[in-house]
Parts: sequence; C-alpha cells; structure tokens
Amino acid sequence: MSKVSIGLRGWRFDEQEILGEDGTLKPLAQIPPEPRERIARLATLVDQPCDVCWLIHGEEEKRRCKQAKVVYGEPLGEVLLCDDHEREFLYWFREVGGADLAGDRLMQNAFHQWFVAEGEVPDDYGGMEHVDTDPDELVQPEPNPQLDDLETELAEMSEEERDALGIDFSDLDL
Repeated sequence: MSKVSIGLRGWRFDEQEILGEDGTLKPLAQIPPEPRERIARLATLVDQPCDVCWLIHGEEEKRRCKQAKVVYGEPLGEVLLCDDHEREFLYWFREVGGADLAGDRLMQNAFHQWFVAEGEVPDDYGGMEHVDTDPDELVQPEPNPQLDDLETELAEMSEEERDALGIDFSDLDL
C-alpha cells in the first residue's frame, strides 16, 4: 500500500484509505477516523506560517513568515515548519528529548518553549535529507484542489453530519 502526503509533508496516509479509484479524495464519511481527523485538520493548516518564523517575527510581522511546508505531531498540537526551520524541530526532537512527546498534543507547546528559551542548533547539525524513491510510482495528488473540495464538502454537510464524524471543526469557518 502506497503512502501519500496531502498539502504538507509529514503526515502520510495510506492511499487506499483516503483516495478513490480516480485519485481524488474520498468523501470524509468514507475515510477511517484517524486519517479523517488529520485530513480535516490539514484544511486549516496548509496556508499557515512556519511556527519558528512566527516565534522569531511575531504576529505583528507575520507577513515576514514563510508558509509551512511540513507538519509534525498530532492534530491540534502540531508543529508547522518551513524547509529552512525543519532542522530546529528535528534537533529538538532527536537530541533534546522531544521524542518523549511523540503522540502527545503537548508537543507543539514544548517545542515552542524550547525554541524561545534555547533554540540553538549546532551549525553542523544536518537535519533531514528528503529523498524521493521511485517518484513516478507515487501518487501525488494536487493538495489545494482536494482540500478546497473538502471544505466545500464540509460546508454542505448539516451540523448533525459533521458531529457524526467526531472531529473538532472549530478552526474552520463553516
């Protein structure tokens, strides 16, 4: 079973769980609960700034922040990063004890606190090299149209239908 990312690198999904035979995103009700929650959350994250950029520049200079390209962590406790700042998170996660919070929604807060207090990464720390293996064999759906379709699907659902999905949609303007 192939794994795919949608919108941001980091969260990977089993292709058969989320994509129909035509390669488009399945309706939310047909997606299992865990990937459904992540996909719904992605709709609010894809246009957000990098957390590290935001911590450096602040809300008043948010326009200087780069858009996030990668997501780590759990929904509602995720860390969003641009390519330039992924190494800070990886250093914290691998070398400073961040891995102890894997699977915990407190990861975002702990990473933010560490970055503001210390945030120093050795110059020779390499981070992660991303390598595509057999990129022609991987399904790479267009993220924005599918997430736009997702927002449309959610907006067209009744409140009862959205409640039945068991996902917190409070971040979405529905």
